[in-house]
Amino acid sequence: MAMLSTVRRSIVFSIPLAKHSLSSSSSFPLSSSPPPRSSDENLVSATVTILKHHRSKSRWSEILSLAPPNSSCFTPSHVSQIILQLRNTPHLALRFFNFTIHHSICSHSLSSYATIIHILSRSRLKSQSLQLIKSAIRKFPDSANPSPNPPRIFEILVKTYRTCDSAPFVFDLLIKAYLDSKKIDLSVQIVRILASKNIFPHVVVCNSLIELIAKSRGPFAAYDMYKEIFNGKEVKGVMENAYTFDILMLAFHREGVVEKVEDVWKEMMAKNCSPNVYSCSVLMAAYCEDERMENAMKVWEDMGDKGLMHDIVAYNTIIGGFCKVGEVDRAEEFYRDMVFNGVECTCVTLEHLINGHCMSGKVDAALVLYKDMCRKGFNPESSTIGVLAEVICDKSGVFEALEFVRAVIKKHDVAPRKTTYELLIRRLCMEGWMEEALKLQVEMVGKGYAPNFEIYSSFIDGYVKQRDDIKAEALRNEMLSKIPCKDS
Repeated sequence: MAMLSTVRRSIVFSIPLAKHSLSSSSSFPLSSSPPPRSSDENLVSATVTILKHHRSKSRWSEILSLAPPNSSCFTPSHVSQIILQLRNTPHLALRFFNFTIHHSICSHSLSSYATIIHILSRSRLKSQSLQLIKSAIRKFPDSANPSPNPPRIFEILVKTYRTCDSAPFVFDLLIKAYLDSKKIDLSVQIVRILASKNIFPHVVVCNSLIELIAKSRGPFAAYDMYKEIFNGKEVKGVMENAYTFDILMLAFHREGVVEKVEDVWKEMMAKNCSPNVYSCSVLMAAYCEDERMENAMKVWEDMGDKGLMHDIVAYNTIIGGFCKVGEVDRAEEFYRDMVFNGVECTCVTLEHLINGHCMSGKVDAALVLYKDMCRKGFNPESSTIGVLAEVICDKSGVFEALEFVRAVIKKHDVAPRKTTYELLIRRLCMEGWMEEALKLQVEMVGKGYAPNFEIYSSFIDGYVKQRDDIKAEALRNEMLSKIPCKDS
């Protein structure tokens, strides 16, 4: 996370403090008078002298002679003053702070936590600062009830900011700490308060906030947050980047809202933000899902014109798209091109091609690709097993399909989908192999799949064909008692 601009830093130093609600337009302080001087200046002075001038092996025992363990001899104000005098040796300041916790010689407050957080931040020790922020949030939790006031730790960091000569990204770290804890509302609250003073987090933090909102509240809420943060005013000192748009496009793509994926793409172009390979792959994927292969190919060609290399994600996307629309020969062309260009295929590549050949009824080609998948050490998805089982059923019969499925289970230790068991049981019952169907149904239950309407219907129809009305009627009654109707 890079440090914010010098302009932002000067703005931070000049803002006064007051309580702030989300709907308020009042200002808040980013400076305050120095903390009250310790009542025991000798303790502070002696401790600083020991830390700065004594040998590392003896300094800690000498500090304990001033403040025995579990004595809480040091007040939070003492610790803050000592840390401030160690600001140019931040690692030593952190060791002292942790020492007071480990030996219980200080009952810390938010103010003492804020001091060490600021000192670490001004020295660019971001990971240590972030860890202490998270510790402070856990140790001093705010009320569980929603509050119009900002979190207490934010207010304390603001009050102590100027005294500690801190760095602006301390607020980025605070927002990140809340994001890591999935506390979206508090993150948004802090962003809005800072925004009211024309102070904005680094784009990485903004992207993290938008991404978390997209995952938990959906793409439209994420887009609203994006518009709130990035509304075209470059004076804010923060600008969206390609990853910002990638987050939004992917979120809308997952929801199947292709037109919004296109809108975000157009907005990215309007902002003169250069797309990356992933951006293009998401747009292609949206077009492929919508079976708009002409549009997908236009994106593919534009990637070459922009000098973007087609990676495995791009190849898998376009191969999967052509397989989806039944143009498996075009998909094979791209597969050969991928191999020629030295791009290693993945399990997904082969699964796309297997599904494409199965859709076209080319069982032999699909099985060749399956064997290639096994040679490469890939494990097929359950859906791929089901597709292969169905085409083998159609071409070679149910027993060939059953043998194939059992071989896959043994080789790859994967569980077929329930629909695959339903397919095989239905075919066995149709052909009158009731004992084999019963054995498979027992195996299905062992995999955790309970019989449903389709399974019962398959057995009932099978027994009816064999004119075994007693078993058929018994199963019909059992089905009605457990599954009153198909919808249930």
